[in-house]
Amino acid sequence: MKFGYFDDNAKEYVITSPKTPLPWINYLGCEDFFSLVSNTCGGYSFYKDAKLLRLTRYRYNNVPGDSNGHYYYIKEGNTIWNPGWMPTKTDLDSYECHHGIGYSIFKGNKNDLAAELTDFVPIGSTCEINKLTMTNHSKEEKHFSIFSYVEFCLWNAMDDMTNFQRNYSIGEVEIHGSAIYHKTEYRERRNHYAVYSVNAPIAGFDTSRDAFLGAYGENSAPDVVVSGSCKNSVASGWAPVGSHQLDVTLAPGESRTYVFVLGYVENLAAEKWVGRPEDGIINRTPAEKLLEKFNTTEKADQALADLKAYWEKLLSHFTVSSKEEKLDRMVNIWHQYQCMVTFNMSRSASYYESGIGRGMGFRDSCQDLLGFVHLIPDRARQRILDIASTQFEDGSAYHQYQPLTKKGNSDIGSGFNDDPLWLIAGTAAYIKETGDYSILDERTPYDNDDSKATDLMEHLRRSFHYTMEHRGPHKLPLIGRADWNDCLNLNCFSTEPGESFQTFGPSEGPNAESVFIAGMFVRYGKDYVEICRHRGMAEEAALAEEAIADMEKTVLDAGWDGEWFLRAYDHYKNKIGSKECEDGKIYIEPQGFCVMAEIGLKEGNCLKAMESVEKYLDTKYGIVLLQPPYHRYHVELGEISSYPPGYKENAGIFCHNNPWISIAETVVGRGNRAWQVYTRTCPAYIEDISEIHRTEPYVYSQMIAGKDAPNFGEAKNSWLTGTAAWTFLNASQYILGIRPDYDGLIVDPCIPSFMDGFTAKRDFRGTTYHIEVENPNHVEKGIASVTVDGNAIEGNLIPVDASKKEVHVKIIMG
Repeated sequence: MKFGYFDDNAKEYVITSPKTPLPWINYLGCEDFFSLVSNTCGGYSFYKDAKLLRLTRYRYNNVPGDSNGHYYYIKEGNTIWNPGWMPTKTDLDSYECHHGIGYSIFKGNKNDLAAELTDFVPIGSTCEINKLTMTNHSKEEKHFSIFSYVEFCLWNAMDDMTNFQRNYSIGEVEIHGSAIYHKTEYRERRNHYAVYSVNAPIAGFDTSRDAFLGAYGENSAPDVVVSGSCKNSVASGWAPVGSHQLDVTLAPGESRTYVFVLGYVENLAAEKWVGRPEDGIINRTPAEKLLEKFNTTEKADQALADLKAYWEKLLSHFTVSSKEEKLDRMVNIWHQYQCMVTFNMSRSASYYESGIGRGMGFRDSCQDLLGFVHLIPDRARQRILDIASTQFEDGSAYHQYQPLTKKGNSDIGSGFNDDPLWLIAGTAAYIKETGDYSILDERTPYDNDDSKATDLMEHLRRSFHYTMEHRGPHKLPLIGRADWNDCLNLNCFSTEPGESFQTFGPSEGPNAESVFIAGMFVRYGKDYVEICRHRGMAEEAALAEEAIADMEKTVLDAGWDGEWFLRAYDHYKNKIGSKECEDGKIYIEPQGFCVMAEIGLKEGNCLKAMESVEKYLDTKYGIVLLQPPYHRYHVELGEISSYPPGYKENAGIFCHNNPWISIAETVVGRGNRAWQVYTRTCPAYIEDISEIHRTEPYVYSQMIAGKDAPNFGEAKNSWLTGTAAWTFLNASQYILGIRPDYDGLIVDPCIPSFMDGFTAKRDFRGTTYHIEVENPNHVEKGIASVTVDGNAIEGNLIPVDASKKEVHVKIIMG
């Protein structure tokens, strides 16, 4: 069942019913100011950091759900409605939500009165623009009122929802004309404030939530809106809000547009105060400058046009054209758009991440970089340096950091032993894309301490050596607190029956080992060797090659279970992910990464592992993480078995590592199988089961309930997932096979046999490559010939030629 449709020409998903199975959201903003908006206008806004600089409130576990947002109430007579349906839930005569690339449009119609609300964050400004156009489609003059509404957060989102004894006494606002200023805590320690304004004279305002909603009132029927008149309340403590009243008269056929702006403003130290500082009167000059930029419909329209042009240019760096409409749609639009959102958000702020706890992840941000480095290489460069700055001197790293301060999160700490290798992966991806080795010379601190800075190359060396020097009884890498699977905690024990688990301290071991990290070490160790060679570090390159070869042998000796790769060994040297286990006999992660690393490729291990994945882990909705699920709690495994069977890490379909299997299938040359794995979780290919899947049909979710779960096929945790980067990487670099490398662009497709071929455009190091692939014999992999600008070449590496602005490549598969 569908709840909308794709409009590829407009790059939009059009939702035709407000009653989607879950809120379907969009992200607005691509620099410093961000807003999340659902298909019914729910959501929230923040500047840079969703925890520390939250502008508006959102209640995640509210009932009804998604019932706080950025709302416009329209009151005509006794009828009250919203363009996005919520929160009044008044039945509309028509409704559409258009989620576009960086903007959303809501179209509602009631009693021949139409509202069109365009919502976006402009390039270069710290604000959100809401352009509301009202049109009278009746044959009579219409009189109605518009009431805007936002609820301000008191900046620190965690403190805002916990420290009521203080916060109920600190709310402060000012009202100047049509502008409402939220200046809570300005007098104490902040040089910033929020402003909410409309470009028209207002009939009234409210800034007190109690006054606006009424005693025991709800936002579905605010007292002010029901009565039809604002109270001009000025909040003092309690809960500040922003609401404007506009009284409107429209002749038949007439339209009128209003531009509302919600902005974040900072006072510069050099600017003088207006009035006396002791009176708490804020300097409004920066706010007035901001509002002036968008105070007409024409200015707002130009800002939207500039935003669309920005995205059009950004998404043009890689495009594909084939007979597979859904593939083109995802690669050209939604895969890359989601990659950019994960660049901005990591895992910090979504409808499933509160923006309070996780911040930016070390591992997460490195993986996300794989999907956006071709779009914004300069910002990718800075992201790598930010990530490396949270590393410790021994090569380990903070697992997370705050986006505002860029400092490591000490509450979470370190000990996730896959983290260091992801820094090599991200840096290698950047160098392959740009050819910019100068990043390796950048002085980069440890733990953000500039006195301990080294060049980035030394950070990579310590990353590699951390894994090399932290190995367990089988000479496999130590897992630490966990590897990619944060819920697989194998250094755990319980001293007494029924006690909760504890972790081993440094003096007690720990000895648990990870075959997954071994696969990473081999795969990204090869990149480390190439980087060392380029730097003239021949001795280090030789040492690394020897360590990689030794690790490959170790995996085949101690990490192979006969038909698939083991997952790990726990502290007591028990196998995890083995046919010897009662539950959890086979895991997805090592099958993907060990095959991507080509461990045992010549010996046939890789093909066997892929066949085992298909035999034991495959389902119609994707590949589950493990089988069989854990049916009881295992203290020695940590959190993984705390989930019911079929959910999350306990045999859920983790979309993040399904692309690893698809990529691994291209390694063994099975294009049909790689395609099958790709399409089973790809949003455009499963749009028809939206009532089962429930989350947005245009972006990936983190997980889907597995075959052992009662709600098999139901997704959760949409948008912010490493799935975005990995699926784009899979589709563009391995299925389509257009892959940047150190010395040029590799073209090595591995496609389903039914495909005749495709054409693609790829911007790479200042040159645009026009690539035509033909598959006359309908093979899955293999190249018969390659021509570059009409000249045949050996191999499939297209060398970089900086003198050319355009290059034409033709590939004949066979």
